[in-house]
Amino acid sequence: MSNDNTAAPAAEKALYAIEQLVLFAQHQQLIQPADVDYSRNELLDQFGFSEPYAGAFNEAPLESPQTLLDALIDYGFSIGLIPENTDTYRDLLDAKIMGLLMARPSEVNAEFKSLAAEQGIAAATDRFYKLSIDSNYIRMDRVAKNVYWLQDSPYGDIEMTINLSKPEKSPKEIAMARLLPPPVYPKCQLCRENVGYAGRVNHPPRQNLRIIPLELNNEKWFFQYSPYVYYNEHCIVFHHDHVPMKLTKDTLKRLLSFVESFPHYFIGSNADLPIVGGSILTHDHFQGGRHTFPIQKAPKEDSYTHPAYPGVSLSIVKWPMSVLRLGGNDPAVLLECGNALYEAWKGYSDPEADVLAFSDVEGVQTPHNTVTPIVRRSEDGGFEMDLVLRNNRTSEEYPEGIFHPHREMHHIKKENIGLIEVMGLAILPGRLKEELDAVAGILAGDQALLEAVKTEEGHALALHAFWIDELVERFGTGLAREEAVKTVQNEVGIKFTHILEHAGVYKRTPEGQAAFRRFVQSFGAQ
Repeated sequence: MSNDNTAAPAAEKALYAIEQLVLFAQHQQLIQPADVDYSRNELLDQFGFSEPYAGAFNEAPLESPQTLLDALIDYGFSIGLIPENTDTYRDLLDAKIMGLLMARPSEVNAEFKSLAAEQGIAAATDRFYKLSIDSNYIRMDRVAKNVYWLQDSPYGDIEMTINLSKPEKSPKEIAMARLLPPPVYPKCQLCRENVGYAGRVNHPPRQNLRIIPLELNNEKWFFQYSPYVYYNEHCIVFHHDHVPMKLTKDTLKRLLSFVESFPHYFIGSNADLPIVGGSILTHDHFQGGRHTFPIQKAPKEDSYTHPAYPGVSLSIVKWPMSVLRLGGNDPAVLLECGNALYEAWKGYSDPEADVLAFSDVEGVQTPHNTVTPIVRRSEDGGFEMDLVLRNNRTSEEYPEGIFHPHREMHHIKKENIGLIEVMGLAILPGRLKEELDAVAGILAGDQALLEAVKTEEGHALALHAFWIDELVERFGTGLAREEAVKTVQNEVGIKFTHILEHAGVYKRTPEGQAAFRRFVQSFGAQ
């Protein structure tokens, strides 16, 4: 250990942090008592120490390891374990530390299987979710920074979030990542090979990731939690192999199979076409969790049955997007009905409603119709399947997508409307936190900022300029600060509801709903 006056206290602090982290890991059952000395020695070696902390320390268990990790990472930076003190490099070391304080994957799998057999699947997921938090794989300190509010709408409350849990890279890191060759291993962030992976500037560390093997439809899949938890127990179910997303009857069968084994969770899939699909189409996966979304609370408007599928109800749902809800007690019959409806939609056109299933691109028929499927158990133990109708056509007027956020909404959101947002939970970009605060400041009287937006070329709020003018005209610039913040949030929530309406194939007009019913009736529903 160095005798430098500044290095000595830092080293002592790091040694203390190691001791406390080992205590935390034992208390949270990340490790067993027999692992304590081993885990301490692993950390001592990692940070270049030959002896542990010798002083007294507080043995009271901590709720979160983050303060200790920050102290240890600060020391790691001082001795050159990471080249720069940025979030990206700190996360690389953070995951490495916690990876040394966890059971091996096989032990985690054995515990999950044992708990599921002895206490039920909910007890197993409770424990696995807690493990993902305690190991700092899920960064609850960052999740807590997310902005959240409920937005009243004609369709019930919509959940609004500004996501701050995913760390942003510095411009230097972004530039470095662009210079690196395309990733070869792991092929993507969903591949099973991520377990224990050290990470790099253009790929997150995963030493503290654990995954649970599943069997769906006699195929190998895996279950894990999302590190960004957009909602309670936000999980990801992904294919054993790096295979592209493809929505088929087997997809619906897998979703039903999952909720048979995990009846306390919903599960859904992004659509499989560009524009209306998710952000990762290269690896087949689903998202699920333990959360009641606004779409689930949306009332049914028109109800039907189909003679070929006894016991299955089919309803149009009152929702800004075009949703058909199927319900029944027999998952096999529900599967047949859901797949037949999906196949019917894939080939359905109604030019009067601007619905075209295919377009001719240089002699090739390009498909446009698909669905976003969501499956869950109903309160009576039956099965529910929502099929949200999607179409990815573009036009001269809407080059980004006819059924996609239109350009007047892009200052708020221009990304795909994926599964989570289809269900009524807005995931808005982190940039909006500061931008909306600034807009609220203008409504609360910041005239200098308002003038700067109007006169300075390339101003940070320039993308909101037209909207700001509209807000000032409607609300003035004399609001109290708290009222201004609520006003801006309300206006964003209204815009997001309109964004969902943009993504709806059948509009919430008499003509649009009549066209929706034409499709349902063409399917043979009565």
